[in-house]
Amino acid sequence: MPELRQVVVGIDLGTQGVRVIAVTVDGDVLAKTSVPLPPQPEGLPEGWHEQNPEDWWTIVCQALRSLIQDLPQDVRLAGVAVDSTSGSLVAVDPNGSPLFPAILYNDNRSCTVVANVRKVCAGLEESLGYSISASFALPKILWLQQERPHLFDKAAHFLAPTDFIVGRLTGDYGVTDYNNALKTGYDVLHLNWPKNLETDLGIPLTKLPRVVSPGSRIAVTHEKFCQMAGLQPGIPVFSGATDGTAAQYASGAVTPGAWNTTLGTTLVLKGITKNLCLDPLKRIYCHRHPEGWWMPGGASNTGGEWISVEFPHADLAVLDQAAEQYFPTPLIWYPLTRKGERFPFIAPDATGFFVGEAVNDVQKFAAGLEGTAMTERLAFELLESIGAPVIDPIIVTGGASCSDIWVELRATVLNHELIRPVYSDTCMGAAVLAGSGCWYNSLGEAVKNMVHMGALVEPKYELVRAYEDKYNHFKLLLAERKFIT
Repeated sequence: MPELRQVVVGIDLGTQGVRVIAVTVDGDVLAKTSVPLPPQPEGLPEGWHEQNPEDWWTIVCQALRSLIQDLPQDVRLAGVAVDSTSGSLVAVDPNGSPLFPAILYNDNRSCTVVANVRKVCAGLEESLGYSISASFALPKILWLQQERPHLFDKAAHFLAPTDFIVGRLTGDYGVTDYNNALKTGYDVLHLNWPKNLETDLGIPLTKLPRVVSPGSRIAVTHEKFCQMAGLQPGIPVFSGATDGTAAQYASGAVTPGAWNTTLGTTLVLKGITKNLCLDPLKRIYCHRHPEGWWMPGGASNTGGEWISVEFPHADLAVLDQAAEQYFPTPLIWYPLTRKGERFPFIAPDATGFFVGEAVNDVQKFAAGLEGTAMTERLAFELLESIGAPVIDPIIVTGGASCSDIWVELRATVLNHELIRPVYSDTCMGAAVLAGSGCWYNSLGEAVKNMVHMGALVEPKYELVRAYEDKYNHFKLLLAERKFIT
C-alpha cells in the first residue's frame, strides 16, 4: 500500500466567518473552504459587540467536515493550528462551557476601566511600548469583574477565541500562545504574567492560561469533541496565533529585516527585528517572534476604504487600467475617509484632504492610489527612524495586492522592490505554524518550504525622482495641518 501524503490544517476564526485550509509539507494547497458565522445579535447597547462561542465551534466543525470531504483519499492529517481575532475574550467554566457571550475586540464597554488598568500596568506599557485600550482583553476581564462578578468568580479560564477552539479540539482549555496573550497583559519581554494583575487588579493568575510559543505542540484531538468536526482522535494540535500575526507568517515575512504590508480597507505593516523597537509616541507595538526576535507593526486608518466610499458603483478593473496614464498626477490626496489617524502618526482630529482639481474620475482614482502609497512610505520612514531596518523585497498582501498597476506604483513611490506570495490567506499562517511543529525545526524553516512567492515587482525607475518630489510635498501638507512635525 502506498504511503499516505501528510497535510496540516490551518483554521482561521474571523469576525465574519471561518476559513480552513489543508497544506502539504511543500506548501501545496490541497483543499480550502470557508463558512460564514451567524450575524451578531441585535439590540446590544451602543458600542457592544458579542458572538456566541458555541456558534464558533459549530461553524468550525462544519468547515472542517467540508474540508475533509474535499481531500483526496490518500491524505492523512498530521496537525492542526488555529488563529483568531486579537483582544476578544471568552470566559469559560472548568468544563470549557462559555459563561457569557464572547466580548469581541471592537467592543468598547470596558472603556470605563481602561484608565485604572493603564495605571496599574504603566510599567508594562513602558517596557513594551504600547498603550492599553478597550480593544485589549485585559480591560474586558475587569469589566466582567465589576459588572458580572458572579460570572467572574465562576470562570476557570479567560481565553482568546483561538484558545477556546483549541480547547474544543483537545479538551485542554488552559493554554494559549504569547501572540494571543499579549492583549491580556502577558509580559512578552520576560515571558510571564505580571504579579500585579492579581495583587492590584484582583485577577487570579490561576484563571489565566499557561503560555507557550506559537507552533508548540499542545495535545491531540480528543475523541469526545473531534467526531463533531469529522476528525480522527490523536491528531496533534499546535498552539496558534492572532489573525494579524498568522497573516504575517503566511506572507513569508519572518526573518529580521523582512516586512509585510497588508493593504485592504486599512493599511497594516508588520515586520521582524532582532531587538525590541520602542516608539516613544506609541504608534506601533511589538509581538514576540517564536524564534526570539520581535514583530513590530502598526495599523493605519488610511487604506483602500476610500475606494468604496468615493467609487461605490465604479468598475474598478476599468479604473485601475486607465489610471496608469495619469502617473504621476498633479494632485495630492490624503485619502482618509474617517476622522482620526493612529499610524504612521497619531492625530485624533485628522481628516483627509485633496489638493488640486481632477480632470475626471480616472485621474482622481489615480491620485487615491498615489496617496495611499505615500502614506505607506511615511509608515516605513517612521519604522526605519526607530531602528527597524527594511530589506528588499517588501512582501505585499491584501486585496490591493491583486492590482498589478497599484503594486508597481507602490514599488515606485517606496523605491523598493515588492513581491507577492502565491497564497497569503490568514488560515495559511495557521497551517504554517502547524507545519513548523510537525515537520520543521523552526517557523523560518517552515516558511521557507511552505510559502511560495510570485514574480518580483521593481519600481519604474524613470518615475522615482518625480515621486520623491511629490512625496516631499505630501509631507509638507501633512506638517501644515500639524499631523506630523
